[in-house]
Amino acid sequence: MSQVFLTMAMSLDGFITGPDDNAENPAGTNGMRLMDWLGGGAEPGAEGPMAFRPKYPHSQLVFDEAMASGAVITGRRTGDFAGYWGGDHHNGVPIFVPTHHPPEHNPYERVRYITDGIASCVEQAKKAAGDRDVMMHGAYTGQQALKAGVLDLIDIQLRPVLLGQGRRLFDGLPPEHIELDLIRALEDPGVLHLRYLVRK
Repeated sequence: MSQVFLTMAMSLDGFITGPDDNAENPAGTNGMRLMDWLGGGAEPGAEGPMAFRPKYPHSQLVFDEAMASGAVITGRRTGDFAGYWGGDHHNGVPIFVPTHHPPEHNPYERVRYITDGIASCVEQAKKAAGDRDVMMHGAYTGQQALKAGVLDLIDIQLRPVLLGQGRRLFDGLPPEHIELDLIRALEDPGVLHLRYLVRK
């Protein structure tokens, strides 16, 4: 059965970007150090996302799981900053963007803007993914999915750094308890991969 997982690299103090993140500097000041777990393990001549395959085995497992997903959901801000990955996040899978304000012109045939809410967006992405999982990007989008009860898993690539400032993953959640179960912890040099199941 298809599951929706939010995947985010995060500092120990909860930041997913450094301060002053923008379209020219999506990770913010010093934020790219959160991505240092990527790279170093690509096959010769690898292109696209596979060029960023990690070198260590647990990180490779986490990366390969993400690349096996059958659809991507991204927040509008994240998608804009990433240029929608040129219209192909990986392997030609569709990219779904929940938004109230779709652009007038969409140059990418695989990018679909969904205007009737996060639950509908998740439903459409899961249908497109078939029996494969759906990968989600974006802090705000992850928060909305949590609030709507449509997020199944949270994958955190926890990096041993304190950024001190920036954008936090879980800012803006309502004062309600959301229970999680830690179902996997994998360690490689410089990163701890944590997978949480969202209790429903």
